[in-house]
Formats: sequence, structure tokens, C-alpha cells
Amino acid sequence: MIIIMERDATAANIQAVTELLKEHGFKVIVHEGDVHTVIDALGDKTTLSPGRIDAMDGVKKIKFIREPFRLASRDRQAEDTVIEFENGVKIGGANRPVSIVGPCSVEDDYDGLLQVALAAKELGCQFLRGGAFKPRTSPYDFDGLGEKALKYLARAKEETGLLIVTELMDSADLDMVCDYADVIQIGARNMQNFKLLKSVGNCNKPVILKRGPASTIREFLLAAEHIMYNGNEKVILCERGLKSFDNAFTRNLLDISAIPVIKKYSHLPIIVDPSHGTGQRYLIEPMAKAGLVVGADGVMVEVHHNPPQALSDGKQSLSIPQFKEVFTRLNTLIDTLHLEKSMAISCVD
Repeated sequence: MIIIMERDATAANIQAVTELLKEHGFKVIVHEGDVHTVIDALGDKTTLSPGRIDAMDGVKKIKFIREPFRLASRDRQAEDTVIEFENGVKIGGANRPVSIVGPCSVEDDYDGLLQVALAAKELGCQFLRGGAFKPRTSPYDFDGLGEKALKYLARAKEETGLLIVTELMDSADLDMVCDYADVIQIGARNMQNFKLLKSVGNCNKPVILKRGPASTIREFLLAAEHIMYNGNEKVILCERGLKSFDNAFTRNLLDISAIPVIKKYSHLPIIVDPSHGTGQRYLIEPMAKAGLVVGADGVMVEVHHNPPQALSDGKQSLSIPQFKEVFTRLNTLIDTLHLEKSMAISCVD
């Protein structure tokens, strides 16, 4: 890292910074300029919190040569992470993008959930998603069935073979969720719930981490770093939109550019969620296509057997007939993109 000192920093200020750095194993090079003194610090940043340096007298700014997300960075691992499941499904790398579909919330209607699961199976999807515990803005809204919903998802898995994705909101429910789910989802509102991130970091289940509604890409990757730092490197990122000043037509602003940016700086797989990213079912198909074209490793889409009667997110959910139409076209695009990627890799090899 590089420490830029204030114009009026004293010799004592500079010496204090250099001594602290040396105490923590850094090689220090001091450049005295006409205006500012600049200190190059070469070493392991994990041995010293940058906040300690930033708080010292005379320090103006700290710049990092390498990104602070060490485990998630391509500096550490050049090749893409690929997460493989017992049934052979793979996410990441050169593998075919996956499809994760299902209702926002699992409701007390197993037949409706099964209709969605069977349609998903028919269209070649690999994952069934549904919320058992739902974070809601209003305390009066439906907030999930809890373990009953997890049991419904398990039954649907038995009948279809689809892998199960569901959201974890509380560390206290981790063991129960792990008993039913193949993938744990950390929702956008919990992206920086560090205690929860530590909990899933200590388990062995793959984790879908959703980007927070006002989070930078660096903050997003650092949240993934918390999970990986605690031992679980099976992290799948999910771009699901940011809060915007313009909410007249969309729920969020889906940041498609985040996908290639993350692909450049991180080896972790990333999927796109156009349902939450737009809040409008008519935008699901074009934004899913956009995400896939720029490199997403999969799509997450909300599908409900009767959207007008859905207890949450009906406006952004596809009906089953709509889902079949949209995913027939999406699958054609996915096949084309996968073929192009495979051919490109073969040419390089």
C-alpha cells in the first residue's frame, strides 16, 4: 500500500508511520516530494489494519496497490472457481449457465409449488428456490412458513430431483436450513450482516450471496471475503440491482456492468437476478439475456403458479405459461453462449 502524508506532516509524523509499518513486517520506502511525502509499504496488509495508519497524525490518504479482497481475488487464483454438486451440476467456469427458479415465498400450497417445480424440471432448470424465512419491510406482510416451507421444498426435490436454494436470515436457523437446502442464500439486506456471514463461512454448503441494494462492488466482494475467510470458499455472487433515484418504472437499477467487472477481478461465479433487479416481469427476459451475454454463470428468476395471488413479489414473478415461453428462448441463448465459450476455450487449448 501507499501512504500519502499531509503537506504539513512533520518528520516525527513520518517516523511514527514508518516505525509502525516496520513493526508489522513491512518493507518501507520513503519518497520525499516537493509537496507531499509518500511512503511505500510492501508486505502483508492482514497484519495491520489500515484504519490504524489512517488515524495517525499527518496521514492524508492510503491507496492500495492490490484489492483488499485477497481470497476472492484473481491475484490469488487465476482460474475460475467451479462449484460442483453431488448430482453433477456445476456452476462457474466454462460450464453451461444454470437456472434457479421458484416463488419468492413458499406458501401453504404444496400443489402450487410442485407445479412450478415440475415446469422448471421440464425446461431443464437445475435449482428450485423459495423463501421459508422472508425479510419484509412491513411487519404486517407474510414473512414465511419456516420449517414447514423447508419440508415442502424437500418434498418437491424428491419428486423432481431439483436442488434446493433457500434464504437464511438468522444464524440460529443455520443447522435446520442446512438439513434441507443444497444452497444457502444470503439476501441483499444481510450482505453486511457479518455474524451471519461468519456462520455460513463455518459450514460446508455453497452460498449464494446477493449484492446489497446500496453496496459498491468492492463491498460486495469483501462480504464474500468474510465467508471465505471463515473457511467456506463455495461462494456464488448474485447481482440483483441497486437502489436508484428513478423508481417510477423499475424496483431497482440492475447493474449489468458489475458482472464483467467481477469476472475481471474475482474468480468467483456470479449469477444475475432480473426479478429483483427490475421488479417488473416484462423486463425479466431482456435483462436475463443481457446478464448472460456479458458472462453471468446463471439466472435466478421468480416463478409463481398464480402471481396475482402471490403473498410476496407477485408483480415480478412469471406465471408458469410465461415462464415456459421465456425460458424456451433463454435456453436457446444459453446453449449458443455455452457453445461459443466451449469453442473459444478449445481454440486457446
